[in-house]
Amino acid sequence: MARDIDDLPKQPANYTALTPLWFLERAATVHPNRTAVVHGSQRYTWLHTYRRCRRLASALSRHSIGAGATVAIIAPNIPAMYESHFGVPMSGAVLNTVNIRLNPQTIAFLLGHSESAVVMVDQEFFKLAEDALKILSETKTSYNPLLIVIADPSCEASSLKYALGKGAVDYEEFLESGDPEFAWKPPEDEWQSIALGYTSGTTASPKGVVLSHRGAYLMSLSGAMIWGLNEAAVYLWTLPMFHCNGWCYTWSLAALCGTNICLRQVTAKAVYQAIANQGVTHFSAAPVVLNTIVNSPKEDAIHPLPRLVHVSTAGAAPPPSVLFAMAERGFRVTHTYGLSETYGPSTVNAWKPEWDSEPPIAQARLNARQGVRYIGLEALDVVDPKTMNPVPPDGKTLGEIVMRGNLVMKGYLKNKKANEEAFAGGWFHSGDLGVKHPDNYIEIKDRSKDVIISGGENISSVEVENVLYGHPKVFEVSVVAREDERWGESPCAFVTLKEGVKKEDEERLAGEIIKFCKEKMPAYWVPKSVVFGPLPKTATGKIQKHVLRAKAKEMGPVKKSRL
Repeated sequence: MARDIDDLPKQPANYTALTPLWFLERAATVHPNRTAVVHGSQRYTWLHTYRRCRRLASALSRHSIGAGATVAIIAPNIPAMYESHFGVPMSGAVLNTVNIRLNPQTIAFLLGHSESAVVMVDQEFFKLAEDALKILSETKTSYNPLLIVIADPSCEASSLKYALGKGAVDYEEFLESGDPEFAWKPPEDEWQSIALGYTSGTTASPKGVVLSHRGAYLMSLSGAMIWGLNEAAVYLWTLPMFHCNGWCYTWSLAALCGTNICLRQVTAKAVYQAIANQGVTHFSAAPVVLNTIVNSPKEDAIHPLPRLVHVSTAGAAPPPSVLFAMAERGFRVTHTYGLSETYGPSTVNAWKPEWDSEPPIAQARLNARQGVRYIGLEALDVVDPKTMNPVPPDGKTLGEIVMRGNLVMKGYLKNKKANEEAFAGGWFHSGDLGVKHPDNYIEIKDRSKDVIISGGENISSVEVENVLYGHPKVFEVSVVAREDERWGESPCAFVTLKEGVKKEDEERLAGEIIKFCKEKMPAYWVPKSVVFGPLPKTATGKIQKHVLRAKAKEMGPVKKSRL
């Protein structure tokens, strides 16, 4: 250890483990009467929320749930989901937020793999949890978690009655059994785990991403600072809290004493209504949600907006056309990028004042890049995956995006092989391919598995998609590789058309779209096949390309591809 100028030791007066749990205590002290959480007619102040979270921690502790235990929650964006982000770790346990759109088999795997001692489930999804537990009981006979059902006045009473009849404990009654003055303790070590989240597992079993109190603390502040999330912000929960813990904004909102507006189901109309009636200033969403907002019917939208609304987007590369349309409607979009393994977004397209003089469409193209690292991330680069040497900042040379620092996960739970691969060479490997521009801003070109190799040439599916989004009839698009007898592979475009396009017009439109592409991209990029229909998506709005690749495979090879 390097010699310091002194021999002064760490002591309780000047050193404590970092944890975002203190944010809630401070919010309750500074703004006890400020509204913290809103859900329909339910309204909780910061003091009320703090007391409810302490009750939850106390009740869990009384059931011997603490350090070393995992508590799962299966719920949409409701107050209990928000409270779990504080109450569960206040007990010493680790929070496992479960994607509500997973099937019972996958949830059974998650609950078994995480050994969740408690399963809290929203009444609407109780049957889903019940089915998962039944599957799990057939393979793990000793597994018998404490089952808690969360009531919601907006749901049918029958599902709650069914859950209670099956022996589930009512969430509010569970809270009542806890002490609102519970003396919770912060972690002794900030490396202690605070949350566990699972990757989508599109090609294998989902991997459990383990996050620390330290990382969550730093991301909560880093994300808020990067975005300019201000004191008393009114944040609309369009982003699922189960996805990367709501990009850590669950904890950020407490740090800033803001207001959480819960949104159980996300629609463009609901977003606009919340902006009009709830004073919303900020929300986060995947590009697919932004696309829905800009293409919403006129009767559902509000023009002009009553105030500037800040939007943070990540999850997939947003098409410049969507960013342009959002700006036209009065939204200020901050483009970020990251992964579950980096606590959510960890790079940002930091806007530069000199870009303000650029034409709007040029601004949108600049804003479509993934940008530079967050304040809390110590290193970001694009490297040659074989040599690990940085690629030149020419905006052309393709490499893998890698990260290193405090905003990288602890690792994957019980998965030594995956950890060795993810952390090879002292970096976290994202699996995303991109370039580095002369200004050092990075830009994703594709996932390594999504690159199309046609006649020996690499084609970025993202760049082909960006062009297709410029077609006036295209609502959503995803491009994947399809086997091609002449070129090995060629691009296949799966397209969802905007409302009002007739089914019988699809054949003509396919030719029109291909012609449109020929005018705007290299010939070998042009899709050789166009398929119309809805696109399969994850619960966070990401298009499931592995499903589309399987469909393309079923279609067989393109027989007579011609340039």
